[in-house]
Formats: sequence, C-alpha cells, structure tokens
Amino acid sequence: MLSLKTVFLRFVVIVFLLAVLLFPAPARADIAPPEQPPGVNPLPESELTRVRMIAETVLIDVTAIAPSGSLGQARVTADFTLHNLGEEPETMGVRFPLSANDGFYNYPEITGLEVRVGGQLASTRQIELVNEYDESIPWAEFDVTFPPGQDVFIQVAYTLEGTGEYPYISFKYILETGAGWNNTIGEGDIIVRLPYQANDYNVIFDEQIGWSETSSGAILAENEVRWHFENLDPTSQDNFQVSLVMPSAWQKVLIEQENVTNNPQDGEAWGRLGKIYKEISRLRRGLREDVGGQELYLLSQQAYEQAIMLLPDDALWHAGYADLLWNHYYYDVYFSDQSEIPELIQILELLDRSLTLTPGNSVAVELLTEISYAIPEAVQINDGEFIIHYLTATPFIEPTTTNTPLPTETLPDPTETLMPSATPAPTNTPPPTASPVPPTLTATSTPMPIPAQPGLPICGAALLVFLTAFRRKKNGVFRN
Repeated sequence: MLSLKTVFLRFVVIVFLLAVLLFPAPARADIAPPEQPPGVNPLPESELTRVRMIAETVLIDVTAIAPSGSLGQARVTADFTLHNLGEEPETMGVRFPLSANDGFYNYPEITGLEVRVGGQLASTRQIELVNEYDESIPWAEFDVTFPPGQDVFIQVAYTLEGTGEYPYISFKYILETGAGWNNTIGEGDIIVRLPYQANDYNVIFDEQIGWSETSSGAILAENEVRWHFENLDPTSQDNFQVSLVMPSAWQKVLIEQENVTNNPQDGEAWGRLGKIYKEISRLRRGLREDVGGQELYLLSQQAYEQAIMLLPDDALWHAGYADLLWNHYYYDVYFSDQSEIPELIQILELLDRSLTLTPGNSVAVELLTEISYAIPEAVQINDGEFIIHYLTATPFIEPTTTNTPLPTETLPDPTETLMPSATPAPTNTPPPTASPVPPTLTATSTPMPIPAQPGLPICGAALLVFLTAFRRKKNGVFRN
C-alpha cells in the first residue's frame, strides 16, 4: 500500500502537470515565436496506479522537406514498456494531449496520431478537459489493460511541428508527465535523426537561440543525436529540447558546397556559400558563440574572400562581406575593445569599393548609414555624401584595456574547397581564431554620394540595434 504522503505528493504532481498543459501561460514578448505542441509522455488515468514505465525510446525523425506553410516537421515514434507491479490487473484510460498553449493563447493541435498496444492498432477517443478560462482542450484517450507482473508495450506516433524562425528550429518533448506512473522511469533514450550528417554546425550546443537550448548530454553518431537516462523521476527540468539549423537552410549549405566543389572558379557560388554560412552563424543579436557558430563565421569569411577574388568588380558581394564583418565587429569588438580597428578599416574599404563599383547601391548605403550612427568619427554624412574618415587619415582610439594579440591561422589556398568537417561530438575546446585577410582595395578620399533619405533617424547605438533588426526582419533575409 502507498503511504498517505506518497499519495498526496503524486496528487500534487498530477495537478501541476495538468495546469501546465491546460492553462494558458502569460503572453510572451516577441523574443520567442509561437510554440507548437511538444511531444509528451502518455499519462495514466489515475495517479494511484501500480503500473511503472520501465523503458521508453523516443525517435524524432526530422523530415528533409517540410510541406508548404511549415517551418519544419518530424515524425515522432515513442515506444513505451510498462509493467504492472501490483497483484491485480488494472484497466484504465491512458491519455495523450493533442493541444497546448502556444504562449499567445492559441491552441494548435498535433496531427497524424496513431496508437498501438501490444503491436495492434488501438482505438482512440477524444475527450475534452476544460481549463480555468472555460476553454475545452482536446486529449486522446485509449483503454489499456495491464495484467499483474507482465510487460505491456505501447507505441504512440504523430507528426510534430517545429517551433522557430529562419534559420533556426527547435523540437521539444515533455518527459515530466512520466511522473504520473508508479516509481521512476527505468531507462530511456531520445534520438533525433536528421536527413543528413549531424554535426556542431547544424545542431546548436551550449547556445540559447532565444526560445530553445539543446538539452545537455548529447552524443553525435552519424546522422543522429542521442540522449540516454536511467531511473529518472522526471520534473520540468528534465523536459527535452533540441535546437537545429532548419533543414531548408542546411540544404542550401549542402547545395552550395557541392557547387563550389564542382566549379571552384564560380565566384557567385562562393558568394552564396558565404551568405548561407553567415545566416546560420547569426542570432537576432550578434553571432553564435558555440563552437560550430564560431567556425561558421570563419568559413563565411573564407568563402567571401573567394567570391571577391573571383569577382573583383561585383559590388554586392563586397557589401555582403562587409555586412558579415560589421556584425562581428559591432557585437564582439566595438563594445569590448575599441582600440582594435583593423577589422573596421577592412569593412569601410569593402563598402568604399562597393559604392565605387555601383554608386548609390542600397546595401552599401544602408550599412554605411548604420556605421555613421554608431561610430560617427569613422563615417559622417555631409550634404548627402559619405565621408569615410578612417580611409583618409590614420585613426586612433585610446585603448581601455591591455590587449593580447590573437593567434593567426593560415587560410587555405583559394583553389581548395572550404567546407565544415564533420565533428564526432560537441566539445568545449574553442575553435582557432583566424585574422581576416583584407582584400587589396584602394581607399578613396572622395566623398561617396548617397541617395536622399528623408527623415534620417537620430543617432545612437541603441537605435542602430533596433534598425538593424527591423530591416532584417522586414526583408526576411540578410544582405548578400
């Protein structure tokens, strides 16, 4: 017999879980996109059950191509082994939530639910549970008999929508509902299977992408990411999540890697490869700081170098390269050490060259305008013209800290294919730091004309951050 204390604690757990699953949470700020219903361990009808979940295996099989209107999907197949520890058979309704609050008082539902008990397709019925706002939340329920001393196998499969915004997506799975069964979960495995090789570039470790952070303890194995646990008494802290580069974005990487391999003298292909590396190394504010993200930044630099070497008269690839360097400089250098200016000079040389090649092009104009707000001593706007001071005089900024020179890395020969190499598992070893190789550009002292822009916004770094994010969000894609 269970003690009164144990019964009370299990009652508290089930009430808490129902509140989490059924009742709306406060509306969130736009730091996170609307969430889709996560995967969930099935829940027993009664907390007084003697049935224990002795094993579970959850496979989240990410699809290569998502249907129209979807950010990304996975087919989830969850296998459970349950064992009745009691001396009497138990027949109960096993429940599985079909909907969840997305954080904005919407309740999207999962699709394609299939349940099998003992290998046989089980009949499910939809029940409605009412939350405190008198809203009916749909659950699936199916009957299962658990004979004493025997294992019963249950499989739940469904289609899971990912949560995210380009170029990132996350998938989640709630383990804490497993606390509704007797005792702990004996052992479990969670497997995320990708349609390509899994590595530190497309699986984001040790980095918060705004609404998701990959659960710790992962092991990479070819195209899978695996987690294992034993004797787990799950709480909300054990709920699972994984952060990925969207399959649609990673497919672009694979396509452009193949393009530069087959056509190493194709400057456009190198530029597109640099651009997609740039996109998947960025967050809303700044760059990814995980190992894979830092290496992607270096790979993007190298690809852009190839593009402008092969296409020295292409204005947009010069501006796109400057955009990559400016994002790094603004977030990682400008606020920490303003005496490090070679990267800023390279950015200004690239933009100067871009405007020389195509006067008034909007990409270079927009970026130089942003720089003029953040660092007016470097760039000023006078009578509709850019005056780039740092290219006509030797700039000097009083250092605020003692600087240790960064180690340099020799970049590969331009004819080599620059692609990420697969990594067997995430590590905590920082990647090598490479000093960007400036292109051979001739600075001009001639002010660069810019198109008339009515109502230029006020100065200020804080406004710059907002404008940068707004433009990128509005356009839907980053610059070249």
